[in-house]
Amino acid sequence: MFCSAEAQASVRVSPQPWLTEGESVTLICEVSGSSKGWTFSWFRDHDHLSDSSRGAGGSYTLSPAALQHTGVYTCRAERGRPAYYTHNSSSQTLWITGVSASVSLVINPSRSQHFSSDSLSLSCEDQSNSTGWTVRRYTDKDTQTCAKQTGSGCVMDSLSTSDTGVYWCESESGEKRLPRNITVHDGEVILESSVDPVIEGETLTLHCLHRSTNSPILSADFYKDGSLIQNQTTGEMSITTVSKSHEGFYYCKTERGQSLHSWISVRVRGQ
Repeated sequence: MFCSAEAQASVRVSPQPWLTEGESVTLICEVSGSSKGWTFSWFRDHDHLSDSSRGAGGSYTLSPAALQHTGVYTCRAERGRPAYYTHNSSSQTLWITGVSASVSLVINPSRSQHFSSDSLSLSCEDQSNSTGWTVRRYTDKDTQTCAKQTGSGCVMDSLSTSDTGVYWCESESGEKRLPRNITVHDGEVILESSVDPVIEGETLTLHCLHRSTNSPILSADFYKDGSLIQNQTTGEMSITTVSKSHEGFYYCKTERGQSLHSWISVRVRGQ
């Protein structure tokens, strides 16, 4: 086996490494310098994945993702005869949590994007044991409990961009449920979208909000995966009868500014 010192493999994930079982995620293996002619092998927790064929073209998709898919992933690329390999890539952790009908992460205001300096409250509500869960978060710094805990809840009086991260409910025994992305923007415009996945067949409604009024902006362009999909004079966009094809990164743009991107996830009914 010949290893390349120049060609380096790396892994990135789309849309995000934190998700709930039933959602979809794709890992992409990229080789520096040239992406042509390579075949790819995938590993989870150092074990070779026998279904690496699903990683053809450098992408490895889990749809739907399940609890057993949680782990540390790496990839390796090879080409030529005799085989010419890259070293294993750097690692990418995927974390898939379970769905619990009795536990809910309540976010107020109920949206994924928030303005800096605004307040935000989160709480874990469990029908059977409301005191057994704590709000935890992962930011670009580390994993921690909220600075201002109130029982099973968390209050942030003045948000900053450093509060951007993944928030979830964690039990006293270490069970993790309902990871949700919270993004804090110091700009003038945010996209109002649900923090929870949209159920297939239901209606998706998005609003473009301005900082000064926290109400919809009259004229806004809405984009999905970088392409303009609607121009609205009401500051609101609706998609009726949502399907999996509507999953993607959404944002809005107005003359006052542009929102950050939010991933909209679509869950198949019954999952």
